[in-house]
Amino acid sequence: MQRQRTSFYVVIGLVCFLLGGLAVSVLIKQPLLADVAQPDSLVQNYDSIDDSPRTSVPLWSDTFANIAQQVSPAVVYISTEFPEEQRQQSIFDNFWMPFFSIPELKTQRAPRLGTGFIINDEGYILTNQHVVGDKGDKQTITVTLSTPEFQGQLPAVLVGSDWTLDLAVIKIEKPEALDKLPSIPLGDSSDTRQGDWVMAIGNPYGDALDHTLTVGVISAKGRSIQIQDTETNKVRTYRELMQTDASINPGNSGGPLINVWGEVIGINTAIHSAAQGIGFAIPVNKAKDVLDMLITDGKVTRAWLGVTLVNITQEIADWASLTDTDGVMVFDVVRGSPAAKAGLQVYDIIRRIDDIPITSDQDLVDTIAKMKPGDKIMVAIVRQGKGMLIPVTLEETQ
Repeated sequence: MQRQRTSFYVVIGLVCFLLGGLAVSVLIKQPLLADVAQPDSLVQNYDSIDDSPRTSVPLWSDTFANIAQQVSPAVVYISTEFPEEQRQQSIFDNFWMPFFSIPELKTQRAPRLGTGFIINDEGYILTNQHVVGDKGDKQTITVTLSTPEFQGQLPAVLVGSDWTLDLAVIKIEKPEALDKLPSIPLGDSSDTRQGDWVMAIGNPYGDALDHTLTVGVISAKGRSIQIQDTETNKVRTYRELMQTDASINPGNSGGPLINVWGEVIGINTAIHSAAQGIGFAIPVNKAKDVLDMLITDGKVTRAWLGVTLVNITQEIADWASLTDTDGVMVFDVVRGSPAAKAGLQVYDIIRRIDDIPITSDQDLVDTIAKMKPGDKIMVAIVRQGKGMLIPVTLEETQ
């Protein structure tokens, strides 16, 4: 009897197990079958998501592609050719040439290749001075424009240039195939931070690699570098540059450094030849400060004080009986300069210009750079322990 009861319970247990497994199987499969049975509703849901406006796009998806599509047509390739150089041939150039026959030799200078970008629909293009030269060089400037409606070369004229800032403005006329020239808005370089994403567009190594896009970040700000100008043999000093690891190569000079809003925040200018991923760009605010002068006057007119300066060290502060190291010491006064005419002397400590505190030589340079020839300023100095005010009338830089 006990054995029959046990068998009965085993049978009941097996039946319950089989019924439970069947129920679980049905529960598991039912949602999957429902998904297959209602494809239209699901497709409609996905379509509604795709069609809705995207208020934010992940930076790593298509942001850079969208920006490139927007601004790339306004980036141009620039080729500048200069006339042949002439020099008198020396008798040592050809020993067998008769001494009374010394013709002129002509040497063709290699064209300068670079990049620029259109800043408005009037056809003004911002680039580097070292790409296009100066007015009066008799150069021929050719711009290659590539848009969906027009691809071709256009002649350009040099409107203005500045060797010190390494900036230039050239101009092209709108081709008939275009209703309007593309352009890129200028942003605010002072609003950038170390680590901000940026992208560079240019023509490295010529038009064979035109409109190359590279992406990186602002690696640092406020960099100063010096580069030997091969044309003039003068050293060009760049100040307050933005450093970026977005790849910049020969031919990128004059091209735009662009933020994630599609605005130009810098003009790509130089690379560190002994390193990888170290490029430099002129902050666009420096260009904006002189843009009107370059377009209207063809040059940048600067005010001039005429002094050589030394930053105040603790030793100088102790010697001059100063309570701090703010200010700059006059190390030399240029003869005939506005400073000399006003009576500034060597060892004077300049503490303020008008109401602007001067804490370093760069402060003074930046302050004078914002002024114009003919401006009258009041220079607050300390001379032999006594405070003085010296009125100075600034003149145009020599």
